[in-house]
Amino acid sequence: WMEGKKITTVEGLAFSGDLDPLQKAFIEHDAPQCGYCTSGQLMSAKVLLSRNPRPTREEVQHALTGNICRCSNYNRIVEAVLAASSKA
Repeated sequence: WMEGKKITTVEGLAFSGDLDPLQKAFIEHDAPQCGYCTSGQLMSAKVLLSRNPRPTREEVQHALTGNICRCSNYNRIVEAVLAASSKA
């Protein structure tokens, strides 16, 4: 079902060795914890920002609901996504 489709992974967010603004925002806001769920959160956030460059806090929270994090760092993750949206 993915034949002929483009698949982007978290490694594909960086461009020419430069991290994506979203990746930078995650680092600046200390959003990643153990790293297990970070890739999924980044990709969900990237899709959100591609569809809605200026989401509200509630829209960010909704976009991340499918990514369960045991570390409970959601506030920093949401802050990072909102910070990245202001740079878009």
